[in-house]
Amino acid sequence: MRQVLRSAVRASFHLVAGAGLSLVCYLMIGLMLLAATATAFVIGAGMLPETVRVLRGLAGFERRRAAAWLGSPVPEKYLPLDQGSLLERVQAAVTDPGTYRDLRWLAAQLLYGLVLCYVAMVLWPLGLLVDGVWCRLARRPAVLLPRLTELATLQARISRLLLLPSPSTRLSERVDQLAATRAGAVAAHGAELRRIERDLHDGAQAHLVALSMRLGLARRAYDQDPTAARTLLDTAQDQAEEALAELRHVVRGIHPPVLTDRGLVGAVRALAAGSGLEVSVVTQGLADGHEDGARAPAAVEAAAYFVVAESLTNAAKHSGADRAAVELRRADGALRVRVRDEGRGGADENAGTGLLGVRRRVAALDGSVRLTSPSGGPTVVDVELPCVW
Repeated sequence: MRQVLRSAVRASFHLVAGAGLSLVCYLMIGLMLLAATATAFVIGAGMLPETVRVLRGLAGFERRRAAAWLGSPVPEKYLPLDQGSLLERVQAAVTDPGTYRDLRWLAAQLLYGLVLCYVAMVLWPLGLLVDGVWCRLARRPAVLLPRLTELATLQARISRLLLLPSPSTRLSERVDQLAATRAGAVAAHGAELRRIERDLHDGAQAHLVALSMRLGLARRAYDQDPTAARTLLDTAQDQAEEALAELRHVVRGIHPPVLTDRGLVGAVRALAAGSGLEVSVVTQGLADGHEDGARAPAAVEAAAYFVVAESLTNAAKHSGADRAAVELRRADGALRVRVRDEGRGGADENAGTGLLGVRRRVAALDGSVRLTSPSGGPTVVDVELPCVW
């Protein structure tokens, strides 16, 4: 019963705030009419963009309220009002679909904000009587007070529905986002090709050239000085082993074989063991490479592996930490990765290419990266990678 009461009180605060917002909407409607009239007489045209700005702030407040209650953000999309001449700003305020969307919410808020609050005021005494007395004496679940939470949820959903950008606007944003991620993926792919070319040129190719020269010298010296030829062959063997090691390094940079052999969990544990830090690995809903179970697609596993590798490398080199934690969690339609170190914090994405490469690699899979690194630590990298299990 205490939990029911706490939920009912929280819902009531949300509904009362909505009713107070409805009263503010009355004033806002009057202000909008005044601005429209002043604009019609031209002399007060500058009032309209500023009034629309206030309307956007009011709608933004309701978006944040709805997002806090529902647990999911309510996006917004507006044309800028601070660019160009006065005529251009008035035109932007009048032609912006977001203005009419906010006006629609403004008119509706007058109705449902007050009505739902009135319903809550009626439910409270009935709920205290029915749930607090009869249900408690009969030891039955509460009946009326939980309806207050449903009313608050209904208010938040109505606000979200009215304030969401139109489908065409969301589609346009999605197209822009995909274009940006595609450009980032192309840039990341080009950078990866240049890295592979550099590694091959400076590493394996140099060793192979040296190997060829050693073999040529050994062949010439074989008949005249077998001992020197044997020494050259020993050196050539060392060169061949170094070239193979460089090639393995390049292959691991493209797609680590450990991912295929041991799966993401085993590969991450191998990274943790070789990181030089004390790393704890926690998994939820993921199968090990030697266990039967669902695995994420190869591209998703590779992206998650490189996220963990880059994060642990940064932690070992720059954070000054001696401990880190890696969490891999399977969610509905996503793989979530979290890497946390207890170092000094202050990580800067612009200071190097590592974190930027991680962001581009994740964006290419339509994922998201969130870096939290206040001064003094800890540094937390949260990554969500959409995938089908």
